[in-house]
Amino acid sequence: MLRDISLQSLFMGLLTAFVGFASSFAVILHGLSAVGATEAEAASGLMALSVSMGILAILLSVWTRLPISIAWSTPGAALIASSGAIAGGFPAAAGGFVLCGIMIVIAGLWRPLGRLVAMIPAPLANAMLAGVLLSLCFAPVKAVGADPALGLPIVLAWAIAGTFNRLLAVPAALLAFTLVIIFGIDIPPGTMNRVVATLVPQPVFVMPVFTLAGLVSIALPLFVVTMASQNIPGIAVLKVHGYAPEPGPLFAATGIFSLFAVPFGGHAVNLAAITAAMCAGPDSHADPARRYWSAIIAGIFYIVFGLLAATVTLLVGLAPPVLIQAVAGLALIGAFAASASAAFKDAESRDGAAITFLVTASGVSFAGISGAFWGIVAGGLMLFLGHIRSGRGTSSRPS
Repeated sequence: MLRDISLQSLFMGLLTAFVGFASSFAVILHGLSAVGATEAEAASGLMALSVSMGILAILLSVWTRLPISIAWSTPGAALIASSGAIAGGFPAAAGGFVLCGIMIVIAGLWRPLGRLVAMIPAPLANAMLAGVLLSLCFAPVKAVGADPALGLPIVLAWAIAGTFNRLLAVPAALLAFTLVIIFGIDIPPGTMNRVVATLVPQPVFVMPVFTLAGLVSIALPLFVVTMASQNIPGIAVLKVHGYAPEPGPLFAATGIFSLFAVPFGGHAVNLAAITAAMCAGPDSHADPARRYWSAIIAGIFYIVFGLLAATVTLLVGLAPPVLIQAVAGLALIGAFAASASAAFKDAESRDGAAITFLVTASGVSFAGISGAFWGIVAGGLMLFLGHIRSGRGTSSRPS
């Protein structure tokens, strides 16, 4: 096994972990905070997710000898951010996270549920995701409008770096964000002492509370988004690069490690999609049989980054919230564009996708249930009515 390691895999593993962490940790912090997590709980959740996905990536890659990349559920974090606080606060949200993890395990072990998830029309799943991401993608514009001196450098760094290399766009925005904090924000006295104190990991235990609101507003939409936009595409990315793992055990493993993260504030981990292409592609190694080392190295660095999560959270907390939301929004623009394009591609399902998108993007909750759930329901009903209409039109034609 050690003979398969290479400098190329080491570099790609480090790059994968850096891109995966730096490009979306802001989304995670924002999402956990939106459902009621304190700063300490959000930092603990970020740490738990990063450590869990690092350990799982190492275990699966060693076990299968395949480049199995693991990520936290970025679309899921955007989803819970759009859901907002629910009755029962963060413990109730954590209860929803537990139920979601259990459903992911069942989907991996019980094939009928996995097939049921796969039956959700792709246009509706993509429309729901696009609706969830829309409000966050407005954040960069709002940041520039609120304070151009602070918001504009972040957006320009993202745009300029992305012109040359799309993978560098979000890290460049993060670097600009860091410089804005250093030179544009008044840092309170004693901050360095607090930074030193956070270098020691500080997990915070969260006791999950199970409520109907947690099930319907958090667990069900989070399960659908995580499976439809992360786990299933993650398998597809591996297949594109010539790998054919059995999906069920991989899904179940992500659900189990999601459950490990929940007591410390994490929401869900899953198969990676975007960063999976980095580890599974030829840039990782010319020999496909040796690329699994990239995923192992990425897992190691995810653990390292996770142990520094409290420090990252403290430094990020020095800036106005709109700036961290701007970085999160920039990180999600690509995902929004891809999901919106896929949602409205087919004319037959376009009306249903539009209804799903609009209901979800409205951010309006009905009966205490988030718009993401109702978006899928309303879009599915529209598709059903469309099938009835097309069927009646066909049967009424003269023979």
